[in-house]
Amino acid sequence: MAEKYTVAFQGELGAFSEEAILAYFGAEQAEPVPLPEFELVFEALESGQVDRAMIPIENSLFGSVHVNYDLLRAHEVSIIGELELRIRHHLLGLPGSRIAQIRRVYSHPQALGQCRTYLRTHLQHAEAIPAYDTAGAARMVAEMGDPEAAAIAGIRAAAKYGLEVLASGIESHPQNYTRFLVLARPEVTPPEGPPGTMKTSIVFALRENVPGALFKSLAVFALRDLDLYKIESRPLVGVPGSYLFYLDVAGSVHEEVVQRALDHLAEVAAFVRVLGSYPRGRRVD
Repeated sequence: MAEKYTVAFQGELGAFSEEAILAYFGAEQAEPVPLPEFELVFEALESGQVDRAMIPIENSLFGSVHVNYDLLRAHEVSIIGELELRIRHHLLGLPGSRIAQIRRVYSHPQALGQCRTYLRTHLQHAEAIPAYDTAGAARMVAEMGDPEAAAIAGIRAAAKYGLEVLASGIESHPQNYTRFLVLARPEVTPPEGPPGTMKTSIVFALRENVPGALFKSLAVFALRDLDLYKIESRPLVGVPGSYLFYLDVAGSVHEEVVQRALDHLAEVAAFVRVLGSYPRGRRVD
């Protein structure tokens, strides 16, 4: 029998992160553990309270989840996998509620952003109110018992909290995917995929902020014909005007060409940290 993992995520049961956990591990292999804050998710994993963690890192409509980039650097964890999950948002209300009577819509800021076209078009009369989680917003609406309140969340949340679907598929574009990262403690050996299927995530800081410094840093990959899937910059806390750069590069740290590129980068950067090498994730619709 396969090992079962406790997997922490931010939010309530019924959240999209829980759906991502079940899609990645399977219901038989994962016990989702809901926590109210991303910081607590990282702390629970780092301290050994849970075996794994699942965090969203970017959405195809609304961009990156910046706090999680910062937390990846701040905590001793490793990325061991990823998953792209199709996000379908629904407007949920109390049974018997009608869209015309909704005056307040609660959801996570990312979800509100992903549905802003629908909100502008169909709910101009309603106030969009941020909540800490989509499923948490659904639970809150169910507990409030207010027919003028609605939540934006997934279908799992509707079923769990006894809400009615007032409108389906309200995201601004049907190609709405969130990329999730699977995290483990550093001592965990990540799975190794076939050649050409691996990805390595790193974070680095420039040695000095001078013209051409970033170009020279990225050139270590171009010189070796290594594709970059993503680059994200974040302010370096305590050093105004300086930035950290997060990269996803093709290949594994176990490949000589990738290791040579990282060694070269270490020569021109102030610091380099590998966040993980892992197989490129599948897309779940």
